[in-house]
Amino acid sequence: MAEAAVVMMERYAGEEHVNVGSGEEVTVREVAEAVREVVGFQGRVVWDVTRPDGVARRLVDSGKMRKIGWEPKVALRDGIRELYRFYLRHECGVDHA
Repeated sequence: MAEAAVVMMERYAGEEHVNVGSGEEVTVREVAEAVREVVGFQGRVVWDVTRPDGVARRLVDSGKMRKIGWEPKVALRDGIRELYRFYLRHECGVDHA
């Protein structure tokens, strides 16, 4: 994300919003399972079945970023892992805020 922000500041002069993402569709379940695996959560993930029309997946179109020369370099699971390690190293828990 930091690299994408720098590229935008250096190369984008437009006024429209710009999405930053992999361009690959990811389901909410896939994100939850990746987080669960990375943090070692052994509990149960409970889904709210009363909201069946909720957003089940996300697709972020990074076309504008690609046009100005930015490409994603970190896979979802790797990014979650890096963020979690940062969190642990810097004791970012609620008790430390």
